[in-house]
Amino acid sequence: MGLKRVGFIGLGIMGRPMAINLLKAGYPLTVWNRTRSKMEELIALGAYGANSPKEVAERSDVVITMVTDSPDVEEVILGPDGVIHGARPGLIVIDMSTISPAVTRRIASELAKKGVKMLDAPVSGGEKGAKEATLSIMVGGPRDAFEECLPIFEALGKKIVYMGPSGSGQTAKLCNQVICALNIQAVCEGLMLGAKAGLDLKKLLEAVSAGAASSWMLVNLGPKMIERDFKPGFKIRHQQKDLRLALELAAELKMPLPGTALVHQLLRIVEAEGLGEEGTQAAIIAMEKISGTKIVGEREGC
Repeated sequence: MGLKRVGFIGLGIMGRPMAINLLKAGYPLTVWNRTRSKMEELIALGAYGANSPKEVAERSDVVITMVTDSPDVEEVILGPDGVIHGARPGLIVIDMSTISPAVTRRIASELAKKGVKMLDAPVSGGEKGAKEATLSIMVGGPRDAFEECLPIFEALGKKIVYMGPSGSGQTAKLCNQVICALNIQAVCEGLMLGAKAGLDLKKLLEAVSAGAASSWMLVNLGPKMIERDFKPGFKIRHQQKDLRLALELAAELKMPLPGTALVHQLLRIVEAEGLGEEGTQAAIIAMEKISGTKIVGEREGC
């Protein structure tokens, strides 16, 4: 049996390289994006450009969505021209966005009425992981659908973990985002303390990156903070959406997340500066504001 026909909806920072990796792996690919110009590169590489999410479903065995938030996923799957209207029994929908676990379960329930199975499979690893096909993928939904789609996941990531029933992948991703956000804040505070004390920050990074304080965030975002390179691999605006979802889930569970709530508010400072479209390393701006100093001192003319 040949490779499944895959549909891909959402060709942003993460979706575009993920779709390219599916083409590289040989999957027949149909793509759709709200901004049609973003489809052109994929079409040039051999994908078919659909006119709607409905048409993507009609041409595919598996449809992947990679969009921004819960309402966007609902729109492309259940909306007037959505996937559900082009679906037939046996189709599998994989949502790789980061959205509400409750919304995931509701969409899965609607798709089930059409004989369509849904997997929630959010990812971690940022733009770098998407490009290099080294993403960590957390999957919820029917186990048989997960097994059926495992080769597709293997074309996109290197760590694929089945988490449990519908919504479990999204819940795992929100836990991931809580850990990421607090880790970024830890990097900001450590670097700002070093800057205020007059340390050479490159030497500080070299030292602490080799010890127990090392982390993905320190190694990947620390140098960008020092260089004031805020080009997004993952945007502050999207981080804020994820933290909002985590805090909503925590509220449902009556679970306190004091550190998460603090970081959510600190990132509001960055958003208030008009930097919501910058990468999460721009979190350093909040620490600069409240400490009254710049991380790079005189070099930036501060």
